[in-house]
Amino acid sequence: MELGIPVFSPARIQLRNLAMFASWKNETAIDEFLARPGLGSTMATGWHVRLELLRRWGHVTEFDGLPSSTGEQDPDAPVVAVTLARLKLSQVPRFIKWGKPVEQLVRDHPGTTMALAAMRPPNTVSTFSVWRTQREMSEMVHGHSGVPEAERHAAAMAERRRKDFHVEFTTLRFRSVGEYGEWDGRSDIVPEA
Repeated sequence: MELGIPVFSPARIQLRNLAMFASWKNETAIDEFLARPGLGSTMATGWHVRLELLRRWGHVTEFDGLPSSTGEQDPDAPVVAVTLARLKLSQVPRFIKWGKPVEQLVRDHPGTTMALAAMRPPNTVSTFSVWRTQREMSEMVHGHSGVPEAERHAAAMAERRRKDFHVEFTTLRFRSVGEYGEWDGRSDIVPEA
């Protein structure tokens, strides 16, 4: 999905694009998957980034085995952020109201090189953003960026604490260990460390 545009816009819901987030034993297993006919070879023709976990915050059952942190992190290094939310269906209108300004903030932030979202009906939403530095991402999260209406993310987090939108929610930070292919005619989306 394209972030920050009307929820029911054809430009937002991009049915011809497929996103996959998966864990692999090692890079050989990834390469073998991408070489297989079917989904693997289809995914191989697109863009992908291989990631190493830095930090996990929040709770989604499938990620409970991941550590909350893997050690020190360089605030000036690039970072890939992934959120995964399972929404309470009764809270979808509130989530859209508070989330849309955050989408626009992330999409338009000068620190992002890519910002996308994906959904799996009826209630799973995920965001994926690539940041020039962890510092820029953290400043955005806490409302300390030098951009207009910088407090949008912090305000939405406060509203979530007041009355949660989610059944489960997690944010994951990663270091890129490899980038392959092109996305929408672009390559080198993850900045060099």
